[in-house]
Amino acid sequence: MMPGRRWGPGWWWSATTGRHVVHGSAAMRTRLMVLDRDPDVTGLSARPVRLLWRDTADGRVRSWVPQLFARYADGTGLLADCPSSLAAGGDRAQQARVVLEAACTRVGWTYRRLEPPPAVVAANLRWLAGYRHPRNQGPPGLRPALAEAFAAPRPLADGAASVGDPLQVLPAVYHALWSGWLAARLDEPLSERALLCAHRDDRGRADVPAASAAEWSEG
Repeated sequence: MMPGRRWGPGWWWSATTGRHVVHGSAAMRTRLMVLDRDPDVTGLSARPVRLLWRDTADGRVRSWVPQLFARYADGTGLLADCPSSLAAGGDRAQQARVVLEAACTRVGWTYRRLEPPPAVVAANLRWLAGYRHPRNQGPPGLRPALAEAFAAPRPLADGAASVGDPLQVLPAVYHALWSGWLAARLDEPLSERALLCAHRDDRGRADVPAASAAEWSEG
């Protein structure tokens, strides 16, 4: 993307689908990133449909192509546009919003205009997205070792060093943060001092396979 320009065409590799999704702007890429990290999202596509309708005010046929579609695990869908601000697109976008909301309601979907997340959250997610590929999760014994290291809140660098060589462990830590089974505050800058903790289920257990740190240290 050229400096000062808001458009940024390209391809996003989706960890959800294992395939690429085209994007046409930085704002769209950011929302793709957020949806790709959502564990309830099972499918993503770009510009999936063109809607046509007749404007009751002047009888003219109007059209609109939503930027994104997300399929959720419960079978519902989300059609979305990704403006740089809610005011972007002017009256035409607002008129389309009314039509799209009504059309989606009829088929059990939702339509939303999705603003970019706060700058700090977006920056943290961009960093973690660099580790979203499964190759960064490390060998099988590493995940339970990290769950043990971060069973209670602990600084990122301290916990990673307790497991092994940070050059090997840190990619798995960032992959775990992207995947959600390690948790940290993403509304604050992510640093080596950030507190991490293993995500726990409703019964308070770490959401990882039963195994010990020895599997990683011996692997």
